[in-house]
Amino acid sequence: MENNRTNYPAIVLTLLLAAALLTAGYAGVRFYDVTEELTSTKGLLQAQHAVYEAKITSLQATTTLLVSQLAMTNEQKLELENRLGIVAQDNNSLSQQVSSAQSQLEVLDKLRKTDKELLQKYSKVFFLSENYTPSSLATVTQSLSYDKNKTLRIHSDVQPFLERMMRDAATNGHPLSLISAYRSFENQNALKSAYAMTFGSGANKFSADQGYSEHQLGTTVDFSTPDLGASFSSFASTGAYLWLSNNAYKYGFVLSYPKNNSYYVYEPWHWRFVGIVLSAKLHQEGKNFYDLGQREIDQYLIDTFDLKDTMSQ
Repeated sequence: MENNRTNYPAIVLTLLLAAALLTAGYAGVRFYDVTEELTSTKGLLQAQHAVYEAKITSLQATTTLLVSQLAMTNEQKLELENRLGIVAQDNNSLSQQVSSAQSQLEVLDKLRKTDKELLQKYSKVFFLSENYTPSSLATVTQSLSYDKNKTLRIHSDVQPFLERMMRDAATNGHPLSLISAYRSFENQNALKSAYAMTFGSGANKFSADQGYSEHQLGTTVDFSTPDLGASFSSFASTGAYLWLSNNAYKYGFVLSYPKNNSYYVYEPWHWRFVGIVLSAKLHQEGKNFYDLGQREIDQYLIDTFDLKDTMSQ
């Protein structure tokens, strides 16, 4: 019994030592395993890192290429925009040239279709052929003529201006009556012969020879009033004449032979259509038709019948 008690510590110590050795051995083995595992993991991570670095390098190269291409594209875009701008300017310039050419063609076509005789100074200046007749004649509304049994004709493009003016004059309390309008070469010849038989050479003071009468143009009329009728020598003293003096230009009419003119005696009843543009100019400047040179008058030929549509309303 004493020997067993004496050896107990030794046994315990031995057991403890063995346990320590076992523990140390397991720890060593475990350390080795962990080390191997870490080494393997490290290698794997390094390999993946290398792959990622390669990818990053590739992406950087791709990015550099794309940036370069983008810069090139922007330059090409800018160049293209500049070219498009130049083309647009060229197109705009060409469009303006075409528009200008079209306008000129329209003007030339309008001028071609306008009778060159309409604004000629025929009173003892130019001669109108015996074969000349207006391009188109229209019958004046019968109620506007003094002689209801007589058919009067006027240039068809002048008709709306004339009839509008006569209606407006009546509306303003100054009714007008039409005594004479278009007269052919033959009619003027017969009229002048009749005047010559009655007045002799004195007829030249108030009546034009055939071919020199404005009436042959179909743009000229002789006015009276319902009260005066055919005896219109005192027309200048009527309110109708005063109204015409103040308003006829608005409808394109001018007084051909005012006081102290160089052609015929004062004829307050004799009015000629020259177009609103020219008549307005003459009224504004206080001039008469025959005060202007023919070249200046011809500049208004193309505007002769402007505003015709408004006159027919």
